[in-house]
Amino acid sequence: MNDLILNEKEMPMEVIDKSITIGAVDLFCGIGGLSYGLNQSGIDVVAGIDLDPSCEYAYEKNVGIGRFIKKSVSDVNGSEIMSKFENFSITVLVGCAPCQPFSSHTNKIKEKEKSDKWDLLNQFLRIVKESTPDIISMENVPNLAKKEIFINFVSSLSSMGYYVSYSNVYCPNYGIPQKRRRLVLLASKLGEISIIQSTHNKENYLTVRDAIGVLEHLKNGQKSKTDKLHYTTRLSKNNLTRIKASKPNGTWEDWPEELRLSCHQKENGKTYKSVYGRMSWDEPSPTITTQFYNYGTGRFGHPDQNRPLTLREAALLQTFPSDYDFVAEDGTVSMNSLGIHIGNAVPPKLGEAIGLSIIAHVLGAAI
Repeated sequence: MNDLILNEKEMPMEVIDKSITIGAVDLFCGIGGLSYGLNQSGIDVVAGIDLDPSCEYAYEKNVGIGRFIKKSVSDVNGSEIMSKFENFSITVLVGCAPCQPFSSHTNKIKEKEKSDKWDLLNQFLRIVKESTPDIISMENVPNLAKKEIFINFVSSLSSMGYYVSYSNVYCPNYGIPQKRRRLVLLASKLGEISIIQSTHNKENYLTVRDAIGVLEHLKNGQKSKTDKLHYTTRLSKNNLTRIKASKPNGTWEDWPEELRLSCHQKENGKTYKSVYGRMSWDEPSPTITTQFYNYGTGRFGHPDQNRPLTLREAALLQTFPSDYDFVAEDGTVSMNSLGIHIGNAVPPKLGEAIGLSIIAHVLGAAI
């Protein structure tokens, strides 16, 4: 997979100025997608905080031993964060609050308002106020930008002296073979800050073929003998017949009438054309969700094999490197648990682009 293309001001800081040291703490760190990407850019992620203990193994094996803190962000205080920053000249606080309450897929407003996760962005803001980092980055779903809680978040940062920018990032523009869109906020006390220019365009977007084209061929329900993450859920007889009748980038309208579900006959069902669909080899994949291994939840059928995606394929489409260590050698691979972790992760390549943006900003501010 192609590396991000750097110009002089986007080079990792250690190449240009060794006197500047940048340390980061990652809130809601999960299995480390954002932290790993920041590390790759040249930023030292000294701690990742998450309440879920099942994230610890992958985070520590790939980001750093002893850096995972099992704790609710609601219980974290500013002095705890500041203690992690003692050896750095530039301090960075990053995070991706769980996005379900803000997602366009969550339609019940009352459920959103009741969700404990709704307040996590306010907890992020509280920690910013208590720890006063030099730079902040927050990544989430684009729909969040429309919400009052985000507008208040931005206003509060501005009132604290931060220069704030945010944009709707199309992930293929940064070397991610996935049509994922994310809201990326950057804020700095040092001056104006923004994400680096796109490194890819329609002419050289990475594709499904680039990411997973060389993987071992699997039949429906088959497991790889060499990669325990490369296995597929078994389709029912009806769904196996349906995927055989599916075309890359097609819809269930390609099926014979007798294969269609009753929901497809309803007006609201007719709008969901991508479910039970196949991906296309020669373009970026659809957004990888936490249910990517379920053929009926999106366009998650393999381009030409009659099966849904495997954990390995989803991880690669999310730009986790092939040697990213998700599960201990003697550990159990849970499709449901690891599917949630992979689907919820910040793509490491997006984390790297955010890191390079921070470094370019710091170097520019230091000149």
